[in-house]
Order: sequence, then structure tokens, then C-alpha cells
Amino acid sequence: MATIGFIGSGRIGGTVARLAAAAGYQVVLSNSRGPQTLQDLAGEIGPLASAGTVEQAAEQGDLVVVAVPLRAYRDVPAAPLAGKTVIDANNYYPARDGQISELDAGSLTSSELLQQALPGARVVKAFNNIYYRHLLALARRRGAPDRSALLIAADDPQARTAVTEFLDAIGYDAVESGTLAQSWRQEPGSAAYGGVYGPFDNEAGTPIGAAALRTRITDARPQAG
Repeated sequence: MATIGFIGSGRIGGTVARLAAAAGYQVVLSNSRGPQTLQDLAGEIGPLASAGTVEQAAEQGDLVVVAVPLRAYRDVPAAPLAGKTVIDANNYYPARDGQISELDAGSLTSSELLQQALPGARVVKAFNNIYYRHLLALARRRGAPDRSALLIAADDPQARTAVTEFLDAIGYDAVESGTLAQSWRQEPGSAAYGGVYGPFDNEAGTPIGAAALRTRITDARPQAG
């Protein structure tokens, strides 16, 4: 089966890695602090997981998940990601990331910013609108009556299909929110962000299927910055 590389292996990245390994994927974990800091996580995930450098995760991943603070997006290596599908799980939080003028003005989305930094990659927005504990708890087999859906935004049809198939394998349906320029529909402040999967103090989460999730996608853009 394919290998999934992780650039950033914190709450979201680590959770997706657990789900990917449970579905039979090889996973390569990385972060900015070095592979020695990820040995425990790799051991918890099991024999399909290994820890590497950011460059190794980018090179070895057939599909690569970027889950880093947005302020670090320029540190994601572009060359080894050329031609690959990259899942952007990032969000813009000015208090953490500092002010980014294009995002404050609404002239770009955070995924478009990452796509500009990775011109040879095919960026797809996913995993950014769900609490990591809900992401782990709500995964269900295909056909389960309480299966949840996740939002994705993409410009490239092949990349959209690849991510849809990956989500299906790890326990989720996919609902398209639009292009990368429209990915604000699943960003902080949108009706489809965060609490759509239940309150954060309920770690089990609340399942939400594809039809119900589609009703949360609106054209009412949240205030930038």
C-alpha cells in the first residue's frame, strides 16, 4: 500500500497517521525538531510507522500531509513535493502565526498561500476543520450508518480523487467545499469549522454525514484576519 508522509506530527498530523496506519498505510512521521523526538509516537502507532526528517517524509510519501503552524509554511520543502498530492491541514491563527497581509485582506486563502510556496505540488485542503480527538473517534467503516464526512477543497481533479480515496480508506466520506480559493468555507469562522462535529468537551464527537455537512457550506465569508 502507499506511503503517507507527515510534515508536522502533532495533534492533527499524529491522529491522521494513526488512522492511516490502522488502514494499512506505511507512515513516515517528521517535525521541525528531528526524528528522535518522534520515536515514541512511531512506537505507539506500530510497525507501519517510522520517524524521519522533513525531507525524508516529503521524498518517501506518495501522499504528504502538511500539518504545521501556518507561520512555518515557507519551511516546507518544495522540490521533493513536486508532482505529489499534498494535504494542507493548516489554519491561520493570527495570534499564533502573526499577521499575514494577503490573508488579512482576503486576497488569498491559506491553502493558496501554501500552493504558491509549492508550485509543483497539487494541494488539497482537508483535516483543518475538525478537532483532533473527534477525528480519531468518528472514523467508521464504509457503509456505516453513522459515518461522518470531512470537507476537502482542491483545484486539481486527480488530487481531489486521491484525497477522497484516502479519506474513504481511513473512515470518512468526502464533501467538496470548492476550489482552493473557496477553501475559506472550511476555515476558522466558517459555519463548517470546529463545532460541527460536536462540542470539544465531548471527545467522542457527534457524527455528521455528507448531506448534513453540505448544509454547513455557505457563501457567507467570515471576516478576514
